[in-house]
Amino acid sequence: MIFSILTMSIGCGQKKNNEEISSKEEPKSANKDQVSKTSNTENRTNQPQRPPVSIPAPEFTLATTDGDLVSLSDLKGKVVLLNFWGTWCGPCRMELPDFVKLYDKYNKDGLEIVGITIRRGESIEDVARFQEKWGLNYLLLNDINGNEVSAVTMDYSRAIGQMISGIPTTLIINREGFIVNGFIGPRREQVFYNAIKPYL
Repeated sequence: MIFSILTMSIGCGQKKNNEEISSKEEPKSANKDQVSKTSNTENRTNQPQRPPVSIPAPEFTLATTDGDLVSLSDLKGKVVLLNFWGTWCGPCRMELPDFVKLYDKYNKDGLEIVGITIRRGESIEDVARFQEKWGLNYLLLNDINGNEVSAVTMDYSRAIGQMISGIPTTLIINREGFIVNGFIGPRREQVFYNAIKPYL
């Protein structure tokens, strides 16, 4: 089944603007304080029906800048804004202040923001310094020993039927673990809020 889930804008590695992309359907504890525990969100009855274009989000395990392991399953019952990004990417940097605001406003309502860091020569320590300098209050995930981020990027590319070749690419994962929306290229706070609002 072919359907459209991602909308495109300018991003690192992208040449086209405002196009739709066709997509194809088809270890686990963290010590980091940023990972909120699942509360009573699983008992919510006001959740919207999953859109017909939704895709199961592939499981992954990656490391925080402190070396703690985080799996997608650790965030079960949360609305996850999953952002593929890089410190070297100008369009990615445009979104960062909006992600900080979104996390501050809606984490208490069950939002988790997860940045999957695509590095180009930077060390994990460089990413940690960047996180501190920019005041990023949400999870940034990195390789554990080698090329795990590349494997996760490929898993998500296969899941949506479209190569994640340009960043930022941001996917919205609902509380049931399904990808329900996505964007390529930078967006503002209000656009992301409109995308996550039905699922909070």
